[in-house]
Amino acid sequence: MKHLLFFLFLFANSLYPVLSQSNLLETVKKNPNEAKSLCNKFREFNSKGISASSDKAIEYVSNKKKLTPVNAEIFSIYVIGLHCPDII
Repeated sequence: MKHLLFFLFLFANSLYPVLSQSNLLETVKKNPNEAKSLCNKFREFNSKGISASSDKAIEYVSNKKKLTPVNAEIFSIYVIGLHCPDII
C-alpha cells in the first residue's frame, strides 16, 4: 500500500510541468493582443540582431510575465508559433 501511494505521489508531481505548459498555451490563446505586442518586442530585438530565444529576450519575458526563465522560454515559443512565425 505504501508503494502505491508513493507512486501516485510521484505521478502527480510529474504532471505539474505538463499542466503548467498547458496553462501557458491557454494564456497565449486567450490573449492575442498581448501576444502580438510581445511579437512587436521580439521584432524590435531582431532589428538589433538579438534573437527571441536569447537570454536577454527570455529575461524580458520572464520579468514582464513574472515567469521562471524556463516558463518564459516556453511562453515565447508559443507566442512565436501562434502569432509571429517570422521571428528568429
